[in-house]
Amino acid sequence: MNSLQANEVNVKGKSLLTLLDWSKEEIEAVLQKGIELKKERKEGKLNTSLNGQTLGLIFEKSSTRTRVSFEAGMMQLGGNALYLNGQDLQIGRGESIHDTAKVLSEFIDAIMIRTFEHSKVEELAKYGSIPVINGLTDEFHPCQALADLMTIYEEKGTLKGLKVAYIGDGNNVAHSLMIACAKVGAHFSIACPKGYEPKEWIVNEARKVAEQQDANITIVENPIEAVQDSDAIYTDVWTSMGQEAENGIRLKAFSNYQVNDELVKHAKDDYLFLHCLPAHREEEVTASVIDGENSYVFQQAGNRMHVQKALLQLILG
Repeated sequence: MNSLQANEVNVKGKSLLTLLDWSKEEIEAVLQKGIELKKERKEGKLNTSLNGQTLGLIFEKSSTRTRVSFEAGMMQLGGNALYLNGQDLQIGRGESIHDTAKVLSEFIDAIMIRTFEHSKVEELAKYGSIPVINGLTDEFHPCQALADLMTIYEEKGTLKGLKVAYIGDGNNVAHSLMIACAKVGAHFSIACPKGYEPKEWIVNEARKVAEQQDANITIVENPIEAVQDSDAIYTDVWTSMGQEAENGIRLKAFSNYQVNDELVKHAKDDYLFLHCLPAHREEEVTASVIDGENSYVFQQAGNRMHVQKALLQLILG
């Protein structure tokens, strides 16, 4: 498929815990809707499709892009967004996920949660009666991957058959990007040092999906091999939230995995540089790359809001 189709899919009431649970058609419908809403916003058109609906935002991990994009996006659609600091809720004082899910289902229309353990997101979805959106866990970051795909599609006009190279830690961002690429038929290559590879079970699941879409998932140690002839190069910080104690060890382990001017020479001339942000310039990426003409990181960040608005509109409709 060389273009996104206006797929007639019904995902009303569906949770987004990981993109493994969403079909290619459902993902493409979100991307198509995101592009439409972005255009609508640019043209100054008013959209109040979620008037009277409320999204609860539970944060147990700090955030800039996730919080602002969800809050602004929900309000732009005429709805309400409630910021719920995890430590201010009773869940922070020992109330069970089961009871929290039941109670919040009585008050609001959907939950977005950004937390550590993926099991918390699963429990909220299991015991609640409203859609739950994973805003980030230690294993997955599906909303980020949707924004990544939207950005690549906007610039390349296609997704299938492209090569996306990821350099660095096989973390939650890498997991979701790998799954997202597999779903839409893009090849995914990741270079990481030994001991920092993506989780084996997630790789196995993604490879099953990729095989159905005639795509490849490759895991290597050599960054040059990963970025060779790539259409997009992606990286993330070497030390994520909750790993601060490992910072010294990680800086040493990833010292040969910096995305710099020399490395990007091995990609296609019109490659896209992507980063989920925040970035540590001169660590995982040089300023010359992230601030260069091939960098789309701020368009990518902006697309978080547009694609999440699409997601909200489709699941709350």
